[in-house]
Amino acid sequence: MSGSERGPDPVGRRVWRFTLGIGLSVALSALWAWPLAFIVPVFLAKFLVDRQAPTLHTVYELVISMSVTVAIAWLVSFGPTEYPLLLLPLLALLMLWAYYLFTDPRWNFFATMLIISVLLLPYLGMMQPGLALQVGLGLSFSGLVAVALFALMHLWLPERSGPDEPSQPASMAAPGENERAFEAFRAVILAFPVIVFFYLMEVSGALLTMIFIAILSLQSTGAKSVKVSLFLLLTNGIGGGLAVLFYNLLVIVPELPFFIALSMLAAVIFGQKIYADPAKAPIYAGIFSALLVVVGSTTSSVDKEVDVNFYLRMVQLLLVGLYMVVASFFLESRNWAWLSPRHH
Repeated sequence: MSGSERGPDPVGRRVWRFTLGIGLSVALSALWAWPLAFIVPVFLAKFLVDRQAPTLHTVYELVISMSVTVAIAWLVSFGPTEYPLLLLPLLALLMLWAYYLFTDPRWNFFATMLIISVLLLPYLGMMQPGLALQVGLGLSFSGLVAVALFALMHLWLPERSGPDEPSQPASMAAPGENERAFEAFRAVILAFPVIVFFYLMEVSGALLTMIFIAILSLQSTGAKSVKVSLFLLLTNGIGGGLAVLFYNLLVIVPELPFFIALSMLAAVIFGQKIYADPAKAPIYAGIFSALLVVVGSTTSSVDKEVDVNFYLRMVQLLLVGLYMVVASFFLESRNWAWLSPRHH
């Protein structure tokens, strides 16, 4: 992934591409403000960090993601949420599929869209049935905008590194099928209990919490889930702390140009850390994603109690991170030999 010896300063070019992309995505999502528009910078940052350049597979993945998202939104608008004992096992199967696909770098964007759709849309269909299709279309459109911006940034600032440079870090290579199935099953066991709690207790106002659970549970798959969950708690804690600073600056200067400038400043700082030190890139990318999700969801809110809701989001972020650590520790302290790929 290191390209410091290829072409004229590829790190600087990638940081510049990352900064411009984040600034443009923040501007578009804030100006247009469709449902889940704040997800666009998160998706775009993931593309720019994880992928070297757009390909036909990227478009193919997007089309499938949009189709599945709209299909799920359409289905939950017709009443299956009234039967939770039928709905929850179906959600578990779809989550298992999403986690399995996520362990293959070629399909992690589709898996991310799928897990957000699977957790969010049925929940919305249960709490506010009229919103499920609207939010599903918004999520699909967010994916479309992110891919379009990803392509635009590469047209504007094309990659100049050699063709033999891998598009993924070596650590992101897909494991074997048995290992992928094992990790996917563990991820379902990790995330599903809290999903059941939200669905059965019909907890209101947990939209962002569901998004946190979707993203964090994807990232905490694998044999070292306790260490990864502790890492996620750390990165989200730092990201949340920066979000508090970010938010208070926006309260002082509540202007869109200032919001865009702050976002680009953060993108310059984190982009430099991500591209200059690939070994620590997941740490900085995790902090930046937490910052984007919390601040973006708050600035897009039309609720009059925006201050209260911002700090409520911070508490949700902390609680989800703590749950992931505790649940991961519980899983690793048990003997799961019957699930292990080495057992088969």
